Parts: sequence; structure tokens; C-alpha cells
Amino acid sequence: MSNISYYTAEGLQKLKAELAELKTKGRAEVARQLAEARDKGDLSENAEYDAAKDAQGHLELKIAKMEEIVGNARLIDESGLDASKALILSKVKIKNLKNNMVLDYTLVAEEEANLAAGKISVKSPIGKGLLGKSVGDVADITVPAGKLQFKILEISR
Repeated sequence: MSNISYYTAEGLQKLKAELAELKTKGRAEVARQLAEARDKGDLSENAEYDAAKDAQGHLELKIAKMEEIVGNARLIDESGLDASKALILSKVKIKNLKNNMVLDYTLVAEEEANLAAGKISVKSPIGKGLLGKSVGDVADITVPAGKLQFKILEISR
């Protein structure tokens, strides 16, 4: 079963760069650690060698997962998105009806989410609750802290 995820050009490029870094620098570092540990003698009682082998296993697992993510990644064609509804890549201005706080978010793929940069995942409770809504709609969203209501003030690309 494939898990297709949609990315912006910037997000997909970051994923590919991270994968390339793991394959080159990451593997080189683990190989260096293994060689260093091997030089210290008896491998049967060498904790450094065991740790380096574990690190190598973890790195290869991470590389395999990243390759699967990149393989299932699809670039989003922004030109075909409906600007009247909150969709992935929409910039949404919302108002919390409980405290009247106005927030700006961009809805992005899970791996691109960065709350400090105002990017929330479409898989998060708030992201899911905003998807498909139009300007003027009120989204009732259940979050771990309880129920929130957000009024959609503006949607842009």
C-alpha cells in the first residue's frame, strides 16, 4: 500500500536534499565510526563497534523510509486549485470565536508543517477542520484541549 503525499516544490526539494545528505555524509560518518571501532581490536567485546553497527542499521532504515516517502511524493499543481475553498497550499486567515484572536496559516503536507512559520498540516485537527471551508464559514474543530470554533475570514494562494 502506497502513501501518496502532496508537496510544494520547496518541500519536495528539502526532502530530496535530506535524503542525499543521509546517503553521502551519513553513510560516510558511519563507515568512519565502524573503521575506527574495528581498529581497536577484538570485535566480540567491542562496545564501540556494536554501537556503530546499530547506528548503521538505524541510518539505513531512515534512508529506506525517506526513499519511500520521496518515491510516493507528488508535486502539487497550484494552478488547478480552487481559491474559494481552503485546500492544501491555501493561506487561511481565521478568527478564534472564543478569544477573538486572528491567526494566519498555510495548509501544507504533514512533513512540511512548521507552526513557527505559520504552516500547519492538513492532517492536523485544525488543518482537517479547515479543509473544504469557504470564506465566512465557521469550522467546529475538536482539539486535545476541547472544542474550538474558527471563522474563516480570508483564503488566498
